[in-house]
Amino acid sequence: MARILGIDPGSRITGYGVIDCEGSTLRHVAHGTIRTADGPFPLRLRSIFEQLSQVLDEHRPDAVAVEQVFVNRNADSALKLGQARGAAICAVVVRDLTVAEYAPTEIKQAVVGTGRASKEQVQFMVRTLLKLGSLVQPDAADALAVALCHHQHQPLRQRLARLRGCKA
Repeated sequence: MARILGIDPGSRITGYGVIDCEGSTLRHVAHGTIRTADGPFPLRLRSIFEQLSQVLDEHRPDAVAVEQVFVNRNADSALKLGQARGAAICAVVVRDLTVAEYAPTEIKQAVVGTGRASKEQVQFMVRTLLKLGSLVQPDAADALAVALCHHQHQPLRQRLARLRGCKA
């Protein structure tokens, strides 16, 4: 059984979701959000690092997947998001875990079937796939979707790793 932690980074709200996977069997373990207080940006990054560290220590994932930065129109927002991702990734790599990264469209494609799915569609499919009784808050649902995407991509990643090993 593999435990996957999905992370949807944000400078104000970072979502996380933990699932257990055995073959095609999926089980929801936990989900939530890390909310940073108002104040200096470096302290918000520290808060993301520390709170995500607690999640990692509590749930001890075997694999971690993070949503990549989506750059729209606001460069300042993209930079802050990138720094929040950095704080999250640092919390992971100091525990000697590797980080897989997926584009937002790739995550939506894996979970909903279309890369242009709405937040509501992602929430609905996460609820359905993990057999949850109620809708999950959007940032946590996005994080669970990241974990689900990683689970779906694992067989391909493993095959590619074996092929690379054969060529060395």
